[in-house]
Amino acid sequence: MTDAQDTSGPRARGPRMARAERRSQLLAVALDLFSTEGFHHVSMDDIADRAEVSKPVLYRHFPSKLDLYLAVVDEQGAALLSAVERAVAPIEAGPVARGEGRAVVAAVVHAYLAFVQVAGESSTLLFESDVTHDAQVRVRVEHAAAEATRRIADVLAAVTGRDRADADVLAAALVATAQGAATYWLRRGDGQGVERVVELVTDLQWRGLADLVRPDFPYGDA
Repeated sequence: MTDAQDTSGPRARGPRMARAERRSQLLAVALDLFSTEGFHHVSMDDIADRAEVSKPVLYRHFPSKLDLYLAVVDEQGAALLSAVERAVAPIEAGPVARGEGRAVVAAVVHAYLAFVQVAGESSTLLFESDVTHDAQVRVRVEHAAAEATRRIADVLAAVTGRDRADADVLAAALVATAQGAATYWLRRGDGQGVERVVELVTDLQWRGLADLVRPDFPYGDA
């Protein structure tokens, strides 16, 4: 299926696209505008103009600006969660060799740095959304952070032997530190490379976590 002919007026038209391709294009345009201008300062007209489509075409894909915003947030959240999943996978897949714990912590930190490096200011749609007073938006914006925290807590509970409540607190602290460092680096990195930031934050986190690893944790080389 392709977009229907534009009959809304003199708006410049972009190339015809299959439905899925057009949806991806609209999401990319909206991501750029929302992240640079903020939700309240962007209109559906702005998005349609940038995408070179008519408003009827835009509304066929997204019934409202809020629907479009939530779709963008969901897409960004999925990207971040995928990065965190890749980071914790080695621990869950096993066997874990001695010394690999720090590498997993570094991978989690790197996941956040890599996310803001690619997403740029659009990462603030997850970290600092300007519409979180809306309950529907707040739930969706917080979903990615909550899921990342849950996945890290799964690993921490197994590695430290702590109960789930303790693991949840530790995971929340790790996520908050990684997220804060990533946002700081994005805006005020002062020339620091990604790897240096990962090293510094990993040192901070691992020095505390290393003492929490349970004595009988089954290492693969034991």
